[in-house]
Amino acid sequence: MAYVSGAHTTAGCLFCTALSAEDDAKYWILDRAGRAFLILNAFPYASGHLMAVTKRHVGSPEELDDAEHLDLMSATRRALAALRAVYGPDGFNLGANLGRAAGAGVEGHLHLHIVPRWQGDTNFMPVIGAVKVMPESLDETFRRLLPHFTA
Repeated sequence: MAYVSGAHTTAGCLFCTALSAEDDAKYWILDRAGRAFLILNAFPYASGHLMAVTKRHVGSPEELDDAEHLDLMSATRRALAALRAVYGPDGFNLGANLGRAAGAGVEGHLHLHIVPRWQGDTNFMPVIGAVKVMPESLDETFRRLLPHFTA
């Protein structure tokens, strides 16, 4: 409901704000390795929905240098491994929405969505009721995944 009502809007870039706050639990940042970080999506499509985000505020993959690109992909790989270990999904959706026309919720800061999927995980709620039902809170998702990113 916070998303629909617009209560989620913040001044400036959400990802830059989260990264500079240095309060990983508050913003659900799971990992800050290299030039990318992993953060839970505050408005997930499914339990475990993460995003791999560049630390530098750039809007498109062609703006990345080679090291940033590698770190973004390495973060994605770590996220996939953790999600497989914790949730055991049957598959994943990986993707980036570049620009408003493509459905970007946070324009101008490159991020990849990593969404775990299960056979038959579509139910009637999104179709009939235009709502999504999440079986666990973001705090619980954070608690379950965090051990996979700490040494």
